Amino acid sequence: MITRDYQLTLKDVANEKPEYLETIFSLANGHFGVRANDPISGNPITGTLINGFYEVAPIVYGEGAVGYAKQSQTILNLPDLRHLTIMTVSGHPFTTSQRTAAKLDLQTGMLTEQYQVTSQQGETIQLTVKSVMGQNQRNYWGVSYTLMADNYHGPLVISKSIAVPAEAESIASADPRKTRMAGIPDCQTDFPSPDIQRYQIKTRHSGQAVTMYLGMTEPQGGTLLKYRVDLSDDQPHTLSYQAYVGNVSANNTIDPIIPTMDHAFKTLEVDSQSFWEKIWAQSEVTVDGHPELDLAIHYNLFQLNQSAGRDGRTAIPAKGLSGSGYEGHYFWDTEMYMLPYFTATNPQMARELLLYRYQILPQAKQRARQLGVEHGALFAWRTINGEEASAFFPAGTAQYHIDADIAYAVGKYYETTGDLDFIEQCGFEIILETAKFWADFGTWHQVGDQTRFEFLTVTGPDEYTALVNNNYYTNRMAKHNFELVGYLARKLAERDPNRLAAYGVKPADLEHYQQLADHVYLPYSNDQQINAQDDSFLSKPRWPSDRMTPDHLPLLLHYHPLTIYRYQIAKQADTLLADYLFPADLAMDQLKREYRYYEGVTTHDSSLSRSIFSILAARMGEPEKAYRYFMDTARMDLVDLQKNTADGLHLANLGGSWLALIAGFSGFYLKDGVPFISNHLPKELNQLTYRMRVGESLVEVALSAQTTKVQLLDGPMLQLNVNGQLQTLDHDTAVAVTND
Repeated sequence: MITRDYQLTLKDVANEKPEYLETIFSLANGHFGVRANDPISGNPITGTLINGFYEVAPIVYGEGAVGYAKQSQTILNLPDLRHLTIMTVSGHPFTTSQRTAAKLDLQTGMLTEQYQVTSQQGETIQLTVKSVMGQNQRNYWGVSYTLMADNYHGPLVISKSIAVPAEAESIASADPRKTRMAGIPDCQTDFPSPDIQRYQIKTRHSGQAVTMYLGMTEPQGGTLLKYRVDLSDDQPHTLSYQAYVGNVSANNTIDPIIPTMDHAFKTLEVDSQSFWEKIWAQSEVTVDGHPELDLAIHYNLFQLNQSAGRDGRTAIPAKGLSGSGYEGHYFWDTEMYMLPYFTATNPQMARELLLYRYQILPQAKQRARQLGVEHGALFAWRTINGEEASAFFPAGTAQYHIDADIAYAVGKYYETTGDLDFIEQCGFEIILETAKFWADFGTWHQVGDQTRFEFLTVTGPDEYTALVNNNYYTNRMAKHNFELVGYLARKLAERDPNRLAAYGVKPADLEHYQQLADHVYLPYSNDQQINAQDDSFLSKPRWPSDRMTPDHLPLLLHYHPLTIYRYQIAKQADTLLADYLFPADLAMDQLKREYRYYEGVTTHDSSLSRSIFSILAARMGEPEKAYRYFMDTARMDLVDLQKNTADGLHLANLGGSWLALIAGFSGFYLKDGVPFISNHLPKELNQLTYRMRVGESLVEVALSAQTTKVQLLDGPMLQLNVNGQLQTLDHDTAVAVTND
């Protein structure tokens, strides 16, 4: 990482509301996350989230039906590890505090905060809190508290423990993005030694268990429940603690082994710093000429890396590990908006995220049967454990495109990395089973002399248009899914001619999938000369303009779904998302027509929308419009654009901000394994520089108004197309192409 001061402070964020700051300054490592709760007056029983640790509860329908999701899955909000109790020796508790400063160092992962802490008698002290996540040692989190006298001078009694949660009342909300309560798990705690607390948690219904440990590491010999410091000498006094969060186990099995709890705070600090040095070395992005934007991009990538599961058993919750909004569920967002970043910068992490989908393939096969499809697999729309958890099927389960999204991600992973081992072991089976689903789910339809393969009663990415026939995005992605089977089958056969037999695949099967791909119907409007979002979308009336004011948005919180479904109104990019994913499909004049049309009917109520509009605007040669959409994407959480960052960060949008830079301003895409780069840098930016991997090669791309430079930093020589010119990169030269 270049020598800039990449530190996020209170002046860089939207407001100082406690629940908002808890999200913004949260720390995580893919395994668990700790919200930045106020250590004194914050909530001592909530604030820790473990990826994949969830509770289930029956979904109660007023009127049920066959195949409805049966159980909700909700990530458990566990006790706050940051909480500290401070009292005078005479028993006066310090009960309130004010956060006066905060600094999140994106280079090292260290969070440093300042608080003024006040007792009921008006006595005040100064408290500095430093916290850091173990990144390579992913079970550990460390915190240190430094206390200094303010108007109070004298002895203090410090205690710290994990609080047993009390029953919390669920606040009713019509907002599906909000946190839901999951009930209280069975919790037991004891103290194996005076400086270690053991906290055992078992869910009551999902059959999971985890053990947490809290230990005092400095001063040596200190106790958790009572430690005395004296501020009479006006010297700072530092106490350090460490938490260990065990791995989630099934069948309510508790690991009895007490982990090593004598890591010094410095050990975790070094661990975190070494991790982030490696991350930035391979995925650095810098934006010259706009310091606020530069900081925002680094923050977004920092939080992306913090949130991604790295064990092959977990993915990326919609809010990461910064909050429990969307109940900790995994969506299609992972594959379409976040995975591209990891595929291009950290292939091993991308592999682990895709491995999660392979692990839940059995549940996906079962779900297909529940939906009346006898072959293949249908991945759950909202899930943690692989089973469908969406109670609202029109905008959930009916989004069958998730199958093709996952297949697309597997294909791009292979195209970018060349990892045929993964395809052979896991990836091809995913693509084959999803293709089987489409083949069984689809319908042949004869229209005049045209034979079409169609997909009926589906919902595309636009959740304001549900249960329609032939959603363009869904059909285009299914077509690609069919084509992927043949493409990867050929790659596997080149390695081992007998390999396909192990999957039960015969040449006739590959011919069948290609025939289906050739006949997938892609709806088109001759009147508008654009791809139609579905068979009925363009015939609906436009949404009334007087209902498009800010006090009516987002529409989902103000109107019955059936009201919204009657109109030609889109929540987010839908047909345009397909246009972004398949750049060779459209001539520029058609792309411009489609963009203008769908821009006029899109509310951007989804945080997934603006990044796609930015990318396509850049591709069309409209960098100023691309820049405007991009700015809303890049700083969405830092300005609290959607007004709900308190429930957790918008992780897909964070990934979308990277896509807007790389696929938008840099015009990057892969075609037949060759990287294509086209300079679309807006005038507001002096230079955009980024690093990414293609195969085994690490490259650095630098775009300015005059030139596009590409340098090979590591790995074998590489061919790529820069501004329409085919170039060869080796270690001896850097390519610099003048912009048109």
